[in-house]
Amino acid sequence: MSNNKMRIKKGDAVEIISGKDKGVKSVVMRAIPESRRVIVEKVAIAKKARRPTRDNPQGGIMSIERPVHVSTVMLICPKCNKATRVSMKVDGKEKVRICKKCGKEID
Repeated sequence: MSNNKMRIKKGDAVEIISGKDKGVKSVVMRAIPESRRVIVEKVAIAKKARRPTRDNPQGGIMSIERPVHVSTVMLICPKCNKATRVSMKVDGKEKVRICKKCGKEID
């Protein structure tokens, strides 16, 4: 991938726009720009068998969140509370994200 820049960051509220979890609104727990994926809370749940460890002496089958591609999520603007596309604007020396629907700055 030549362009690893993503407009979605950790802590952003997002809505899933495709796949089995379509329509779910949740929060980004982790962004992985190298593979253009995000881990979203309570989305793309998979079962994984875990061996007993010191942290988890019981072991067993656990549910974990799997990464989803950034194109399947859409940022929810905190100002207008709608799923929106994001544009970038250079403000002085820093880049800021702008909501395409209401035109306000996203913090």
